[in-house]
Amino acid sequence: MQATALITHEGPTFACEDIILPDPRPDQIAVQTRYSGVSIGTEFAAITRKLDYGPYPLCTGYQAVGTVEHVGKDATGFAVGDRVYYRWNRVFSLATSGQKVSASQGAHTSAAVLDTQGPRAFVAHLPADVDEAAASLFVMPAVGLNGVDMSNPRMGDRVVVYGCGLVGLGVVAACSHRGCEVIAIDLEANRLDIAQKLGADHLIQDAEAVRDIAPDGADVVFECTGIPACIDPAIALCRTHGTFILQGNYGRHPISYNFLPPHGKRLTMYYPCNDGEAPCRRAVIKNMGTGVLPWHHTITHEVASSDAPGLYRDILNGEDKNIIGAVIRWF
Repeated sequence: MQATALITHEGPTFACEDIILPDPRPDQIAVQTRYSGVSIGTEFAAITRKLDYGPYPLCTGYQAVGTVEHVGKDATGFAVGDRVYYRWNRVFSLATSGQKVSASQGAHTSAAVLDTQGPRAFVAHLPADVDEAAASLFVMPAVGLNGVDMSNPRMGDRVVVYGCGLVGLGVVAACSHRGCEVIAIDLEANRLDIAQKLGADHLIQDAEAVRDIAPDGADVVFECTGIPACIDPAIALCRTHGTFILQGNYGRHPISYNFLPPHGKRLTMYYPCNDGEAPCRRAVIKNMGTGVLPWHHTITHEVASSDAPGLYRDILNGEDKNIIGAVIRWF
């Protein structure tokens, strides 16, 4: 089964190339991709080797929306023409050389072969009232929701969200839905503008301004940047007996932070992982459909698949500081 994929080669360099996907098994479905969503943090951690996703060539991406084109005889619950959202793709190879591509998830492809059973099976129907482009970025708000669900901030709590990338924006929305007083912190004004649309009550570029709102510190602090150097200043914003969440992904190398401040404050600390699986994914998709989660506000860039290599070069080189949410269109 032939398709096109966004491939990362050593350098790193980026190109759209033909690939060969395995034929679907009886318990699998084949999907024509409509949109795939870009996870700048995780993908570029893999591209730059902060995370190890295998050797080059590499195909990143772990979230997409598409239309079912083939249903195996044992793949129940799906029909040709169904709109679906999904996380995984099968391992594939380059069409020109037959070289295997490292595709731990590999969603940036024009087509996908998806398991419907087993541990790597996550594909679900996309409701008719959900925008395809916004839905293709479903993982990051699910990651944020998972951290919020785990740490359980309560109505009326003052919550600091330290870093308003897509995961942080997901935390902003989830805490707002719970009735928390949300303090969004980021250096970039455009991220704070989106945070306000998702329910943030206070927009701050200087973390010291938190003291004007919460003199004794915030009840809950989410560190969402994934930058180890930000952990200590974020901990400093938390009140005694408060809650601190290391919501970012800090990579495979050891990190350190000052032990005494969280020890002295007797903080409860959480280390959420991943996106909460099917319950969180379905919750954010449902909230997009009802309008509770206006996630379309996060999309700053939409590109055709042929322009995706240029987008990735711009992100890698830091040439466009305005990119927040980016989606690739495959039709």
